[in-house]
Amino acid sequence: MADTRFIYGFHAVLGKLRADARAIKEIFLLETRADPRARDLQRLAGLHSVRVVPIDPKRLDGMVGTTRHQGVVARVDAQIKALQLDDVLDTLEEKALLLVLDGVQDPHNLGACLRVADGAGVHAVIAPRDRAVGLNATAIKVASGAADSVPFITVTNLARSLREMQERGIWCIGTAGEAEKDIYQIDLTVPVAWVMGAEGDGLRRLTRDTCDELARIPMVGAVESLNVSVASGICLYETLRSRQVKGVVSA
Repeated sequence: MADTRFIYGFHAVLGKLRADARAIKEIFLLETRADPRARDLQRLAGLHSVRVVPIDPKRLDGMVGTTRHQGVVARVDAQIKALQLDDVLDTLEEKALLLVLDGVQDPHNLGACLRVADGAGVHAVIAPRDRAVGLNATAIKVASGAADSVPFITVTNLARSLREMQERGIWCIGTAGEAEKDIYQIDLTVPVAWVMGAEGDGLRRLTRDTCDELARIPMVGAVESLNVSVASGICLYETLRSRQVKGVVSA
C-alpha cells in the first residue's frame, strides 16, 4: 500500500471527508464508539460513499503507532491533493474560521501555523502561490500531522481570494500593530478569516487595503511583534474562546 497512507483523529478525518472525500479509501472506527461524534462521521462518510470499518483498539493502535488517534483512522491516497478555496467553503456546515498567510517565507513558521490552525479547528489555511513558502518536507514535518488535517490552499491572487471570501460573508481581519482596535474589541462570532503578515514586513499594502478591518494584539513588553505562528495562535484561540462563550460552538 505504498500509494496510500494513514491519517488519524476526528479533525483530520472529517477535514479530509469535507475537502477531498474521493482520496479516502476507507475509514477504520473503533468498534466501541457510538457517541454523537462517531455517528456524525459515519453519516458524512455515508454521504460520500466511503466505507467505515469497525475495528478493535489493538489493530487501530498498530496502524498508526500511537494511541492518540481518538478511535478513528483513515487510509488515504499518499499524494496531497491541491485544493481550491471553493472545495472547502462549499462544504462548510458551521461558521468559517480561516487563516490567511500573506507571504510567509520560513517553512518552520508555516508548519507551526498549520499546527496551531489544527488545534483551533481552522477550516483552511490560505497563502499566495508566489513569494511564499510552499508545503515542502520541512513544513510538513514541523506541522506534526496538521498538513493532513488542515487544507492548505495556494492562490494566484490573494486580494481577489479575500474578496471572494467577503462575498460569502466572511469577515477578513488583518493584523497590524498600529490598528486602533485590539483583537478583544471585535465580534468574532461571525465567519472570520484572520490575515497574518510575513515575517518582518507584515501585510502587503493591497492585502491590508482589502481587509474589512485591522486589529492588533496588545503588546505590553519591550518587543514590538510576535512570531507569525504565535500571533496566529493568539488570534485563532481568541476566536474559539469568544464563540464558545457566546454558544456559537461547543467546548
